[in-house]
Amino acid sequence: MNTIDIVVHIVDDEEAVRNSLAFLLASSGYAARTHASASAFLAEAPAIRNGCLITDLRMPDMSGVDLLRRLREADAMLPAIVITGHGDVQMAVEAMKNGAIDFIEKPFSDEVLIASIDNAVALAARHVQTDAALEAIRGRLALLSERERQVLNGVVKGLPNKTIAFELGISPRTVEVYRAGLMGKMGARSLAELVRMVMGLEDELGLS
Repeated sequence: MNTIDIVVHIVDDEEAVRNSLAFLLASSGYAARTHASASAFLAEAPAIRNGCLITDLRMPDMSGVDLLRRLREADAMLPAIVITGHGDVQMAVEAMKNGAIDFIEKPFSDEVLIASIDNAVALAARHVQTDAALEAIRGRLALLSERERQVLNGVVKGLPNKTIAFELGISPRTVEVYRAGLMGKMGARSLAELVRMVMGLEDELGLS
């Protein structure tokens, strides 16, 4: 994914700050959306799949730290940068413990902020690419027959062909045929690549 596809979400209760940051981002080639409160952003966050976040730490409705905590609880965390005023460093460190990737102290230069945003956007792009790759793997798994999924289950467990064959009541040669077929459908060039593809999806897909 091109980083231009990533939207930078700006959360700040001060309109002048939001507009200034949005202008800076647009001038640097980034798409930006502004949010007047943490609560307003939190309501939209679960639907965001291609974004990163810049948030002020001190806001009237909800602090930046609380926003990050709520995002984590909602499984809607994004690569986040927090902007902090003088004396808020301890609070900024707390934000990083809750998932922020960086904090920037006011006053800051445009160059410092853009460098941090570059990192956040690149990280967001990698997350999107990972999600897309997982969806592709799920699509390939859906093409497998029931028997191929049973053989895959054995492969993921690290069982030899003979053991898989015994458990399924078929010959080791038949297991080899099924394994070759499922590797072709999955687009796996090696057994190790096949196992890497499905790691983390075992429970979701019943491969346990």
